Amino acid sequence: MPDIGAALVFDARDVVGESLVWDEARARLVWVDIIGRRIHRLDPLSGVHESWPTPDLVTSIGLRKDGGAIVGLRKEIALWDFGGPYRTFATIEADRQGNRLNEGVVAPDGSFWVGTMANNIGPDDAPMTITGDEGRLYRVDADGKATSLSEDRFGITNTMVWLPGGRFVTADTMKNALYSYAWDKEAARLGERLVFLADFPRGLPDGSCLDAEGYVWNCRVVGGSCLARIASDGRLDRIVELPCSWPTSCAFGGIGLDTLFVTSARFTMSAEHLAANPFEGGLFAIKPGVRGVPANRFG
Repeated sequence: MPDIGAALVFDARDVVGESLVWDEARARLVWVDIIGRRIHRLDPLSGVHESWPTPDLVTSIGLRKDGGAIVGLRKEIALWDFGGPYRTFATIEADRQGNRLNEGVVAPDGSFWVGTMANNIGPDDAPMTITGDEGRLYRVDADGKATSLSEDRFGITNTMVWLPGGRFVTADTMKNALYSYAWDKEAARLGERLVFLADFPRGLPDGSCLDAEGYVWNCRVVGGSCLARIASDGRLDRIVELPCSWPTSCAFGGIGLDTLFVTSARFTMSAEHLAANPFEGGLFAIKPGVRGVPANRFG
């Protein structure tokens, strides 16, 4: 399964690029810059790029069946039509002012799953230290009802992937661990948490996506500079090197879903590091030799 080496597709210079998704209806990539407070849309073939500001931190984005998007902000889940206003649809943990939203992905049943975490971004956008496991996982249905999925707590919620056999895979970045859960559809709850992959020595786990063979591709942030491909039983299959030190999220796209695109971050990096590595925060692409699966749509 040979790679074609990773190449820069778009010099986004995102502070924290995240939540990458391929819109197959428009042949566009969509993603957010959390601290940059903007949403991107890019045609990777022509290079045509659009960008829209958000009213606050923007933490995730998914596609809707009607052609619009569902967007995670600091506390709110909003419905958004590209270029239109943000219409609040649900509010998560309104009573926990020290928390914010983080990862959010549309699930196979058309609901939107989202995680929370202790806020790590100060009023001046400088990093803040997280001192405890304050994050939880939630499911937002088509009526805007938000329900907790588990009593488990997380330092930083990341990765939301549904394996072909039905298990759900998620990550706690702070613990350098990915976990898997059985999904109890009747109770609308997650079952027992099992370790999927832990203590991988390169970086920490951030966003992930699934390929058509049922393998998870996990971005290794905080200096990992790579993607890890993981089998459905948690076995490490391969490592793909990347020309960025903080890869954050990934998605298959392009004709036939045969290109793996990767966002990255430049958060906390020194001016000296950025001068030597100017494409940190960019969007990259590789040809991994496998295809992806289409993104789920909300509604």
